[in-house]
Amino acid sequence: MALRHAVLAALLDGEYSGYQLAKAFDIGVANFWHALPQQLYAELARLEKEGLVTGRQVIQETRPNKRLFRVSDAGLAELERFAAAVSKPSFIRDDLAVKVQAVDYVATGPMIAHLEERASAAEARIALFGDLLRRMRGDLDEEEFLLRGERIGPYLTCVRGLAFERGNRDWCLRVAGVLRERERRTTHVHTPR
Repeated sequence: MALRHAVLAALLDGEYSGYQLAKAFDIGVANFWHALPQQLYAELARLEKEGLVTGRQVIQETRPNKRLFRVSDAGLAELERFAAAVSKPSFIRDDLAVKVQAVDYVATGPMIAHLEERASAAEARIALFGDLLRRMRGDLDEEEFLLRGERIGPYLTCVRGLAFERGNRDWCLRVAGVLRERERRTTHVHTPR
């Protein structure tokens, strides 16, 4: 997947400035696609040049003018083509997993701290996703929303993000627990007299 498809999908909810798109990315899209704000601005310019988004200038009296972007018909056709294409399997690239792979040859104290920090960050994201999902559903329960909600795509990707963060948290806590128990056992081993 290219950044262009993630930007087009994010713009399906309406018209956004680059700043608003960066905020939307940070909240809803970052769980499956990471991009820096400057990458988003550059991608918006490319998409507009290619006719996949349309932009319009908004004159503001007390602030600098801004451009708002929305998906064009050509952009919708590109998303349709992308959605129909076969997706490649995803893979994990995680520096913490590399550190855990080497745990038998490095100090475990810092590793446990990294794992606990990651678990804490995942817990915070879990809370954010929970709040976001509740706001999207409104007064409906999940099953009712999924059957009758107007736009379920962002909801379903947040459900995926929630599951991902729960998995991260659980794995980090498990590994930290294993390492702590191994440390405890090695410090309490007594040599025979």
